Amino acid sequence: MKVFTSEDYEKFRILRITHVASTFEALVRDEANDHLTPEQLFLTAADDALDLRAAKKITAAIKAAEFPIPGATIAEIDYREGRNLTRVRMNRYANHDWAADPMNLLIRSATGGGKTYLACAIGIAACHNGHQVTYTRMDELSRQLATARGDSIAHQHLLTELSSVDLLILDDFLTIGIDHEAAADLFTILANREHRRATIIVSQSGPEYWATALPDRIAADSIVNRLTNNSRQLTLGDIDMRRQRGLAARADENFWE
Repeated sequence: MKVFTSEDYEKFRILRITHVASTFEALVRDEANDHLTPEQLFLTAADDALDLRAAKKITAAIKAAEFPIPGATIAEIDYREGRNLTRVRMNRYANHDWAADPMNLLIRSATGGGKTYLACAIGIAACHNGHQVTYTRMDELSRQLATARGDSIAHQHLLTELSSVDLLILDDFLTIGIDHEAAADLFTILANREHRRATIIVSQSGPEYWATALPDRIAADSIVNRLTNNSRQLTLGDIDMRRQRGLAARADENFWE
């Protein structure tokens, strides 16, 4: 027995409640729900629609962030001895309210230490908690800024976007050098974000190196000060996780090369 007609569904489409209606109809037709009132069934259908909408919003946020490891999760982090990681600490980052407490997080390790995976896992957790996240490598950001600089409107739009996103993740920070114009833009972004928005810096180096690597000493001091002020630091151990993953893959019986 159909509960609604095609004309009814057209009305639901206009009202954008088609999913609620179809779920409600399926619940009504299921004899296992005969003990429930229509009101209870309707609320169940509404809850299901809200859950679906929330899931789509999270999926869209993760896609928009452009994480290089979109499947990274806090639950799958490797906590082996020597990595300087604990479940308690990582769960705190996963559940952190970046809007209410816009701190900076500095993730540091040698190449292969797994810092990009950690940054993605934290960023994806932030998306699940309703935050808007942008991930970018420093070299990619420099190129984007250089391209946008040819159009003052596009350049300002990019600066505003990077200044206002809830959580900005800058990976490979100063792995390669940047010029004066990129440094000036970086200063603008970080100055706008200070005490207002959270930033995660992922790097092989630390503040001491950044101060010497940036092209302008005065701007360098200001940038480093803004990054280290109100920040937490996560320095990983010396385990090469990229090598460990390679060894694990080769140990698998299905591995071939």
